[in-house]
Amino acid sequence: MGRNFSEILQYLLDNHRGKLLGLVLGLVIGLLIISFGFWKSILVILCVIAGFFLGKRFDEGGGPGDWWERYFH
Repeated sequence: MGRNFSEILQYLLDNHRGKLLGLVLGLVIGLLIISFGFWKSILVILCVIAGFFLGKRFDEGGGPGDWWERYFH
């Protein structure tokens, strides 16, 4: 049994990435709903998604003006 936590985590990431992601995502969403309620949790999730896409855009070399023009002009 001599595996440590990092070896187990690496095994799970290599062989069960989708299951692990689904488990963590379900846990986070469940905790959000318990803590804030359903609609406030939906708002938090939407803000996280928007932040992810804006951050991705910055990483790719774009700025907020590029995003604004792309979607609203």
